[in-house]
Amino acid sequence: MYCLARDCARDEAVRKFVAPALELIMLDKAVGGGFNKEEALLRFGEMYVTAIAGDGTVGPDVVKLVVRGELGGGAALLRLAALHLLNQLLPKELAFNVRVYVERNRYYMAATGGDAARLKRLLAVSAPSAGGRYLSPKFDEFVEEARVEVRFGGVRLTKKGRVAADLTISEGGIAVKYNVYLRDDILLQFHSSDRSRVELAARLLRLVGVGAEVRKVGSRGVWQVWATTNRLAAGRKELRDALVEIVRAAMESGWVDADRAESWLEKLKRGRVLREGWPKCHVGLSNSGALEVRYRSTNPDNIGRQAQWLRDMGLVEGVHFTVKMPEGGRRGYVNILREGLAYAAWLSVHGEGERQRLAAEFVEYILQRAENEGGDVYRKALEVVEEGRARGSLTVKGLEKKVEVGGREHVVEVIDGDAELEESWSGKTLLRIRITAEVDGVKSDYVMTYGRYGRGNAALGFATARADAPGGMEAGAERFSAAVKALTGREPKVYRRSDGSIIVKCDR
Repeated sequence: MYCLARDCARDEAVRKFVAPALELIMLDKAVGGGFNKEEALLRFGEMYVTAIAGDGTVGPDVVKLVVRGELGGGAALLRLAALHLLNQLLPKELAFNVRVYVERNRYYMAATGGDAARLKRLLAVSAPSAGGRYLSPKFDEFVEEARVEVRFGGVRLTKKGRVAADLTISEGGIAVKYNVYLRDDILLQFHSSDRSRVELAARLLRLVGVGAEVRKVGSRGVWQVWATTNRLAAGRKELRDALVEIVRAAMESGWVDADRAESWLEKLKRGRVLREGWPKCHVGLSNSGALEVRYRSTNPDNIGRQAQWLRDMGLVEGVHFTVKMPEGGRRGYVNILREGLAYAAWLSVHGEGERQRLAAEFVEYILQRAENEGGDVYRKALEVVEEGRARGSLTVKGLEKKVEVGGREHVVEVIDGDAELEESWSGKTLLRIRITAEVDGVKSDYVMTYGRYGRGNAALGFATARADAPGGMEAGAERFSAAVKALTGREPKVYRRSDGSIIVKCDR
């Protein structure tokens, strides 16, 4: 009390107590029936997760909040009391425990394992967002734990003769009712003059695998979120199953054209095949802007099954994807590397039989998931896929080109080329590329060996200029660079080592 009285005039001290005190008052009223239960859950989640965004962490199996400073113990105690009341409002299957501990004058409030998973389900619905996307990238972890329920309330004809249905999506004790209309397509929408309610509707849609933007309707002060057939077909099984029920009920009542309805059902079925083949796959961007394609699970059988599916497709572990098996209740993952997605895209065009079919389904699914995420994620995924599909379209034999290297023009004629995978003495997988070319009338074999190097696992290729090359190593390295530039449009890096050798280096 002395510390509080001494420091209460300081903003940073007061702020530690204001939020948990308000949470405590609000939740206490909700428990007693004096405040709307759903509203209390939403507001608590928004306030708590905002604190985590500023001073906390979210990981695959942990949600942690740090309370710092001399008065941190008092603030942590208030937050603990608020969490106790919160558990009284939550369904039994969502109740969770939080462990409080102290390190270096900091109080840590951590939910781990199953407790973290249950807390994330509430925070997935209530975390602040704009346009349905979370305001902090920390919160993308919440999506993985969502266990959304979808139900519909029957099909009807409106006064204007439109086929309509109600569809409710709920999670963590919070629900939104949407309108579904069967027109030339399937339209799902929600609109309100309360933008925060529309943002909630967009978040719930995202939790069922559908990305949708929040938009203002004219100048009426009304906001809406909506999605049509293609995006809905890329959503989670729970949503697609409910839409199938709506379409079939409308067919049985004779309210929709049978051919059109069958087309919708086929799209929804095709989405189901892709989702079941690759469940809960995350597609997004890392903090550095790189594309991330990852499947996570605490079940070793699920991880093993997804890894085997990629092998059946023709992808190679360590080259195209990496695997980490679950340990100690923590989630494992299958991480598809950029090269893996590009190679799958190549297989979808140039592969044969079952491999080509699996690769085509996989690439289509990844592009669907990326489109749902929107903007930069879709553009990055499409860039990788198009790059992969284009491989093999370059004619190697008979290619003739003039290029400039080292300030001099060189004439390059590519005669032949091949590539093969091999294993180094240390067990590293290497890709050895050989090009036979004539540069300025000098015919040579140019061999570039690629591997994965460094903490970033970067794909790099190296070659050593031959000492017996016509005109010497420098001339040989320049001709090598000309051959690479003729094939790729980019000039490799050339440098001399301390032992006098000359190295030609290429990135991916």
